[in-house]
Amino acid sequence: MSQEERPAPSAAHAAVVIPAAGRGVRLGPGAPKALRTLGGTPMLIHAVRAMAASRHVSLVVVVAPPEGVAEVRSLLDSHALPGGTPGGGRASTELLVVAGGETRQESVRLGLEALPDGHEVVLVHDAARPLVPVDTVDTVIEAVRDGAPAVVPALPLADTVKEVEPAAVAGVPEPVVATPERARLRAVQTPQGFDRTALLRAHKEVDGEVTDDASMVERLGLRVVTVPGHEEAFKVTRPLDLVLAEAVLARRRRNDGF
Repeated sequence: MSQEERPAPSAAHAAVVIPAAGRGVRLGPGAPKALRTLGGTPMLIHAVRAMAASRHVSLVVVVAPPEGVAEVRSLLDSHALPGGTPGGGRASTELLVVAGGETRQESVRLGLEALPDGHEVVLVHDAARPLVPVDTVDTVIEAVRDGAPAVVPALPLADTVKEVEPAAVAGVPEPVVATPERARLRAVQTPQGFDRTALLRAHKEVDGEVTDDASMVERLGLRVVTVPGHEEAFKVTRPLDLVLAEAVLARRRRNDGF
């Protein structure tokens, strides 16, 4: 997308917070998960490009490991974004890098605190979902603009799910206590979109660990809706996921010049 096709920043009020301060221990030793390479490019760069590709997004805030802020800022400066060039040409998407906290929840809160006024739609996106299509990003933003306090992209489950009594020791058989109705279940992805006021309130009022930001908004009693997710927006957490992500990226480059 050319710079001429994108709206001016003043007309695009969506901002994205990308928490990227985690270590990603399930991928094994080495660099933090967000800095692992995919097709020769760090996953974080893929994730930032996916967000910046949306015509609605004018600001991306990357929340980096406290000791790695300078490294992440240099990394972003050295890679082109849609409509831009390496070394600072970034079309109409502004980038900020801030230090994160001990938990994902704290890192998101620190990212929110860095947002300037003028962004009433806020997305939170996992750096470990590097291949989310831009159409999914746009759909989430549009649903928030249509009035939903919180929006999550989601997919129906292909597998039957069992609720179990967790074993105290790994590998011990676990008793099944229920089989939820699969038709009512969804696998949730990111970016998750929010009315800024609702998300800020959630981070001020909700205590305890949660697995995603939408859960915090749920606890306020506010409406959370789903929109269609995409199979390529999967989360890269295990070595096998990296293999799949490399295959998807190779197909995109072959077919679309991605």
